[in-house]
Amino acid sequence: MTLTVSINNDRRLQLAPLQIPTRLLLGPGPSNAHPAVLQAMNTPPVGHLDPAFLALMDEIQTLLRYVWQTENSHTIAVSGTGTAAMEATIANSVEPGDVVLVGVMGYFGNRLVDMAGRYGADVRSISKPWGEVFSLDELRTAMATHRPAILALVHAETSTGARQPLEGVGDLCREFNCLLLVDTVTSLGGVPIFLDEWGVDLAYSCSQKGLGCPPGASPFTMSPRAAEKLQQRRHKVANWYLDMTLLSKYWGSDRIYHHTAPINLYYALREALRLIAEEGLENCWQRHQKNAEYLWQGLEDLELTLHVPREFRLPTLTTVRIPEGVDGKAISRQLLSEYNIEIGGGLGELAGKVWRVGLMGFNSRPESVDRLLEVLRQVLPK
Repeated sequence: MTLTVSINNDRRLQLAPLQIPTRLLLGPGPSNAHPAVLQAMNTPPVGHLDPAFLALMDEIQTLLRYVWQTENSHTIAVSGTGTAAMEATIANSVEPGDVVLVGVMGYFGNRLVDMAGRYGADVRSISKPWGEVFSLDELRTAMATHRPAILALVHAETSTGARQPLEGVGDLCREFNCLLLVDTVTSLGGVPIFLDEWGVDLAYSCSQKGLGCPPGASPFTMSPRAAEKLQQRRHKVANWYLDMTLLSKYWGSDRIYHHTAPINLYYALREALRLIAEEGLENCWQRHQKNAEYLWQGLEDLELTLHVPREFRLPTLTTVRIPEGVDGKAISRQLLSEYNIEIGGGLGELAGKVWRVGLMGFNSRPESVDRLLEVLRQVLPK
């Protein structure tokens, strides 16, 4: 049945029951969620202070500590997308005048620069060509030059498909008495992460990529060192909604109302994290790596070139150089319209130069690779 709605007395909107095509989401995110996760979202909601829901929040915290390999007590899911969790790390750690050093090797490093500047930071940046990563020596030189209060790095640069090594960076930050802030949006759940072992002080992620959950409930964690800086602030956190001094009273033992949580999204996140724990974290990492290597070989068999050197290539997201003379956007549109497959295009400096192919969470399966390669064989010019 179609419903006709009058708008401003001069326009009419025809509304039929919702019909959305089923897509295979092999872009940079979101990814398709596991059927059990979607089923969990159908569970009737309870109140955001219901004892059953508060117990579920505790489970989410425990499971997030597991996938991040951390003991941080300040580990929560922000009610918002990954960008909200990103802003939470900046808002809670940056005070006006703080020197924040950002390693920019892609689009999301630039976003950290912009965001930190809005909170009054004295932002400094170092850059690498998109697709490359920083060495420990390069970071040491920059730290000695700028003496930052916070070093911000992107572990998995979604715009390039490059993985920034983090071993030794935490020790470097302690040597220079600064906090280490890390973007794990495209790595959490699909790439080995050891936050405590690496000395990471602040990290954020999202739900719709390696965790295999719809977007809207985003992981955030803060080490005791970062929590101490928060407690010693001279000014209130400039963002009320993301202020951890307030959020921790809702997620902690006080259980004081802060906002109405997205109940059903938290159901989904809890189920997605449970599935990872059931599979085993190391098994999950190995599955992503194995399927990525299967994809890489298939793409190279099609005589396509991968943008990032294998040593630093993400298993969750692969950047493929668009061959000369090929209309990359037209190929992407054809995959979507004719085959219901979504892949991403390039951002920033890589716009029009690469495709971005994601194998994340539930979608990291040989069947996903086989389907994409089958279609590419048909649509790519010989």
